[in-house]
Amino acid sequence: MRLLDWIVLLGTLGFIVSYGVWKTRGSKDIEGYLKGDNSMKWWTIGLSIMATQASAITFLSTPGQAYEDGMRFVQFYFGLPIAMVIISITVIPIFYRLKVYTAYEYLESRFDLKTRSLAALLFLIQRGLAAGITIYAPAIILSTILGWNLTLTNLFIGILVIVYTVSGGTKAVSVTQKQQMAVMMGGMLVAGFMVVHYLPESVSFGDAIAVAGKMGKMNVVDFSFDWNDRYNFWSGMTGGLFLALSYFGTDQSQVARYLGGKSVGESRLGLLFNGLLKIPMQFIILFIGVMVFVFYQFNQPPLFFNEAAKDKVYATDFGPEMQALEEQHTALFNQKQEAMHGLVAALRTDNETAIASAQAKVQGITDASKEVRNETKALIAKATPDAETKDTDYVFISFVMKYLPAGLVGLLLAVIFSAAMSSTASELNALASTTVIDIYKRSVKKDKDNFHYLRASKLFTAAWGTLAIIFATYASMLDNLIQAVNIIGSIFYGTILGIFLVAFYVKYIKGHAVFIAALLAEAVVLYCHFYTDIAFLWFNVIGCMAVVVFGAILQLFMGEKEKETA
Repeated sequence: MRLLDWIVLLGTLGFIVSYGVWKTRGSKDIEGYLKGDNSMKWWTIGLSIMATQASAITFLSTPGQAYEDGMRFVQFYFGLPIAMVIISITVIPIFYRLKVYTAYEYLESRFDLKTRSLAALLFLIQRGLAAGITIYAPAIILSTILGWNLTLTNLFIGILVIVYTVSGGTKAVSVTQKQQMAVMMGGMLVAGFMVVHYLPESVSFGDAIAVAGKMGKMNVVDFSFDWNDRYNFWSGMTGGLFLALSYFGTDQSQVARYLGGKSVGESRLGLLFNGLLKIPMQFIILFIGVMVFVFYQFNQPPLFFNEAAKDKVYATDFGPEMQALEEQHTALFNQKQEAMHGLVAALRTDNETAIASAQAKVQGITDASKEVRNETKALIAKATPDAETKDTDYVFISFVMKYLPAGLVGLLLAVIFSAAMSSTASELNALASTTVIDIYKRSVKKDKDNFHYLRASKLFTAAWGTLAIIFATYASMLDNLIQAVNIIGSIFYGTILGIFLVAFYVKYIKGHAVFIAALLAEAVVLYCHFYTDIAFLWFNVIGCMAVVVFGAILQLFMGEKEKETA
């Protein structure tokens, strides 16, 4: 890190935090603190929703996901626009009519206190875990790449977020997220331009896309059906739809974003804005990852992108074996150069025979390179058993640190920190809101004044932030960070969504039946996660449908008593 990078990074983060504290100073009651005095315009709501969802994991893991697996992850979001329309039509008017602070308040009026409390607790568990990951994800990668202390990096991110979130509540989260989204998307677009700029002069942008296509990275839509395939059209349009319905319709970290709108119309426009732009945003980020892949077809990539983990092997008795693998890797890359330029030349001729021949040659060398990488991972695991052998999350930041000029490195680091802060701030604000409104005020301290609950909201925000930092500090590295967050969400979201769907649309099912149904549904989802190979997106469908089916059956057995007394 050069001086200019530090100036850009600290200047950007300092401005965002200071702006958030100054702009939202002086929240005097719980209405202003938790709902922002219902003053948010639709564009603030839309950007805030997008920034909440676009955590640092998005900008670290998504390009690496594309590097490994191509564009097909974008199908995860295909159901999102439909979900935005459904929520805008059905959910928002109900929440506004009831003047709720949290989504779970509605469940008590429809069912009973225990069902409301169960849904709130399920949210607190999954979002509390996710808050830790949103801090941990950038911290562990940045600490590894930059040589920073992991604990101090966690503290740096966490404390920055706690300062302005405790100070200004929901409004502070929303107003800072506008600046954060500008930094995030501006930085990513600059990175995308630079990676294309760094391609060899003999390789045009069109050539790069053609190469990516021939190497299986432009797989945007896959209509094949497979229960065990995480990303295809059908899982995106069904599992993705249910996940989006639950996330945006029942997750307080998102519900809080549009409950602060000036009107039903402003909130609807904000959600639809997100539905319109989310898929293009994810497409751009994935496409940048694909361009990084193409860049590394013409520029030698690291043997292992987490080079700190690889370097530790050299300090062991396995150092000579790692050196031999490095030499094999370099030799294969040198062979690949001729093959890649041959593929580009063949693609320009549109000669299918020449293309197939060049493609086969490239694929052969690529397969050999993958085998060397697999041997490297096995050696790392053997030499340093505690090391993480999956380096996908390090692909993009490795490119940034090695190739981008001074100033732009600081900007891209600001992107990652801004994303971590925006997502974590929303989560802490939502965790505090749910804790105070649905648990503390409802079941612990029922008759305190407004100032007491305002102070409690700030204390719970700080407490959840502290817990998130602790979880982040002691968490173990997960497989792929963006998938880890979505898996955690999918384990709980389906059940929560099922409770709300019954509440909105299946009026004859009452509180006791839906409460037991939700417990059974969550047990089914946990079984599917731990004992089957079903792709996690389907957990959202399974959990939701299980609540509805179990609830209907249980209500039949319970007879008319509950119907008459409910």
